Amino acid sequence: MEHIGSTSVPGLAAEPIVDVLLAVEDSRGEAPYLPVLEEAGYVLRVREPDFDEHRMFRTPATDVHVFSPGSPEIDRYRLLREDEGDRDIYAGTKRELANREWPSMQHYAEAKTEGIEGIIARAVAARTSKDS
Repeated sequence: MEHIGSTSVPGLAAEPIVDVLLAVEDSRGEAPYLPVLEEAGYVLRVREPDFDEHRMFRTPATDVHVFSPGSPEIDRYRLLREDEGDRDIYAGTKRELANREWPSMQHYAEAKTEGIEGIIARAVAARTSKDS
């Protein structure tokens, strides 16, 4: 279990929802974890078999993203925290997007995708150059 997303990045503007990454042995096999999360008040909101068997549970204050160990998405979440300059760019983008009207949170999330993908690409390139 790991704190991820905007609220995990020191100094980054964030929505008032904490994102948590939960790695379980097999995210598609929900029987071991689904009842535990539901009993704790989480509601299964997303089941994405084509996205590394991602599951997302929600309460008003917390989103729990479930993946299996080895999922590349786990490392992608971590990459978002690596560079201060990117953090500032991302914060500015989020502030600008937050001032718009959105039909749903999904529309807002999709609008952030380009910036997030740029941050991840730069972080991967920086890691590669360090390893060379």
